[in-house]
Amino acid sequence: MIDHLADDSIKLLKELIKTPSLSREEDKTAALLKSFFETHQIVFHEKANNIWAYNAYFDASKPTILLNSHHDTVKPNPGYTRDPFAADMEDGKLYGLGSNDAGGALVSLIAAFRYFYLKTDLPYNLCLAATAEEEISGQNGIELILPELGTLEFAIVGEPTEMQLAIAEKGLMVLDCVATGVAGHAARDEGDNAIYKAIKDIEWFSTYRFSRESEVFGPIKMSVTIINAGSQHNVVPSTCNYTVDVRLTDAYKMEEVLQIIKEHVSSEVRPRSMRLKPSSIAKDHPIVLAGIEMGRNTYGSPTTSDQALLNIPSLKMGPGFSGRSHMADEFIYVKEIEEAITIYITLLNKITTK
Repeated sequence: MIDHLADDSIKLLKELIKTPSLSREEDKTAALLKSFFETHQIVFHEKANNIWAYNAYFDASKPTILLNSHHDTVKPNPGYTRDPFAADMEDGKLYGLGSNDAGGALVSLIAAFRYFYLKTDLPYNLCLAATAEEEISGQNGIELILPELGTLEFAIVGEPTEMQLAIAEKGLMVLDCVATGVAGHAARDEGDNAIYKAIKDIEWFSTYRFSRESEVFGPIKMSVTIINAGSQHNVVPSTCNYTVDVRLTDAYKMEEVLQIIKEHVSSEVRPRSMRLKPSSIAKDHPIVLAGIEMGRNTYGSPTTSDQALLNIPSLKMGPGFSGRSHMADEFIYVKEIEEAITIYITLLNKITTK
């Protein structure tokens, strides 16, 4: 049966690659996925360009595992030498936009879901969600349908990890900061230079070390990335605007980090968003222990995914290599998909038999 599921998965991935699905323009791949589910007699739900389904014998008294990956893509890298939508096969590689990120993971999770779909004795329910707008952290993706999915125990998020266990993911908070002074003439001893005030705060951002550190990632990293101030050479600037990129870890809640920053700098600090939170799953969680038992390694992922929008424990795991994502001539090995399906099924069998 697994060989049959793998064949179907490769065919589905080829069709997904051939169907452009840039973020916010995923309607055609959504239609393709709905057609696939209909062909295989899977009852599904939809909202915007998101499709989700539950195992046939759903039991509300049992916990539910979310299987999630996305079907949107970034724009093709300008360096492509191949047609990004051709779905060419060569030397065991399937080329095309979205093949690695995250089409391979999506079709592999769909295959695993199909394997369990009609089973009557599962200790868990399964909810499969193929979602949109992941590449832009959009509000019409997983975040839109989470209230519809019901209570979820934990999630497996399909992203290219070489089927290793990404047990934590960094969060992202971008801060727009304004240091305020008083304008004056540079030739006279007047004004209060906002640049000098900003320098003190920027020095704090570059040297401060949070007391708690993640076992997986180490310290939180803060980087000042943009500075704008001044209008002409002889005017003391009254404002200095700068941007700070904060990469959060599982050691702190986002709100805690923001509060600590505000307590230490004199600048006005405004977060652009509080949505992309750090995420993690305990190393002794049954799904992680099952993966370790299978020889999988644990690590922390520096890249952001839909995990950031989930408020439940989540494990990032999927076929493919993160370094191929968004690259020119993106590809995934067919054998990676075949192996992923087997690993997902084995992993879920282990967790559901404990």
